[in-house]
Amino acid sequence: MWGKKCETGLTHKKKIPMEVKKIACIGAGYVGGPTMSVIAQKNPDLQVTVVDLNAERIAAWNNQDVSKLPIYEPGLGAVVEEARGRNLFFSTDVERAIVEADMIFISVNTPTKTYGKGKGQAADLKFIELCARQIAAISTTDKIVVEKSTLPVRTAETLKSILDNTGNGVNFHILSNPEFLAEGTAIADLHAPDRVLIGGENTEAINALVQVYASWVPRERILTTNLWSSELSKLVANAFLAQRVSSINAISELCEVTGANVDEVAHAIGQDSRIGSKFLKASVGFGGSCFQKDILNLVYIARSYHLHKVADYWEQVVLLNDHQKTRFAEKIINTMYNTVNGKQIAFLGWAFKKDTNDTRESAAIYVADHLLDEQANIIVYDPQVTAEQIYKDLDGLGSRPPAQNRALLTVVSDPYQALSGVHAVAVLTEWDEFKTYDWSLIKQNMKRPAFVFDGRKLLHGATLQTLGFTYYAIGE
Repeated sequence: MWGKKCETGLTHKKKIPMEVKKIACIGAGYVGGPTMSVIAQKNPDLQVTVVDLNAERIAAWNNQDVSKLPIYEPGLGAVVEEARGRNLFFSTDVERAIVEADMIFISVNTPTKTYGKGKGQAADLKFIELCARQIAAISTTDKIVVEKSTLPVRTAETLKSILDNTGNGVNFHILSNPEFLAEGTAIADLHAPDRVLIGGENTEAINALVQVYASWVPRERILTTNLWSSELSKLVANAFLAQRVSSINAISELCEVTGANVDEVAHAIGQDSRIGSKFLKASVGFGGSCFQKDILNLVYIARSYHLHKVADYWEQVVLLNDHQKTRFAEKIINTMYNTVNGKQIAFLGWAFKKDTNDTRESAAIYVADHLLDEQANIIVYDPQVTAEQIYKDLDGLGSRPPAQNRALLTVVSDPYQALSGVHAVAVLTEWDEFKTYDWSLIKQNMKRPAFVFDGRKLLHGATLQTLGFTYYAIGE
């Protein structure tokens, strides 16, 4: 296997001098935690340590009850239970993990900048730089440093500049290994990935990381490129997927005014093998940590190279997504006789998609904010998202004082409590359990007329209409 040529055209050596025995990952979030857990599970001879300065998060990763891990992801508990304590460790001792590691993954947050040059579009790399400086300051042996966070093109140059100017004689080899996980299916994606992408300039360092993944991923699915191609591929992949969502959402509005059905349109065009059916599901809009952030990053990069037409094109994907959220909220208001003041609206779902407790850029946040501006009373139920997180999301917008958010919005732990006595129901997350509810009973306990606004096209509209609901779904 190691005698073959990789995609960079460089020949692998049979013996890998950069032997990796200990891996450290800085960042115990949605990427670092699950990825390192699977790496540890599939490489029992490697010691994998995930470190984070957030002591509460690390304590949650070490909780003996794996149902209380800080991240909800189907299948994650079983993976952690198998490897934790054997060769998988979670710690706040960042320095020790760095010093002992042969390979260090950087998996910290890279949010969109909220200040200065590039505000609202560029990625904020302050946490990446802090990691690099800490690695440079305390390392005493050669390291392979792997970019796991989503980063702008040529960030590796910044890392290399910091790491190579320590003056302590340590050699650092930078690799880019972007993640292509979909929350809700992350463990399945890690166990059987479409591809693993590794970008780098040093063949031996590339081979060392290839060997880690090759313990369970077929070699033909491990792609190697130069650093810049790897970094850009992540942004472009998310941009293309988000573009499809915004495209079908734009058509959903056209369907509503022409009498077409967006599901039928999506099915018809999805049969074209050149297009395919994935990511053609109309909805209230995409969310999550990646799509919007990565597109805005791509927009900023294009503008920085004076490619304004390119930037305008990709920015429109985000603008259309914002429009879809506003349009959904306005539909609720207009349908309910042009006012929601004092009316009770139940939100089913707050997470940005099912099978995750991640709420970053969730459509529910922005729809709620719009309705709260109109003095609606909202009752939220989500099977995995805490009340603390929901209020944090709303408070973070700064639209109104926190006390007012708590006065107008209530979070409950029982879905039937959320649905009792309300004027309307809005489905914001496609949790499967919502389809199993006793909608006949729900109808009896709602105020009349009983409205259902299905932002995920999850429920069976004809059935609900037969029960007497006034039903609205996007694109119909």
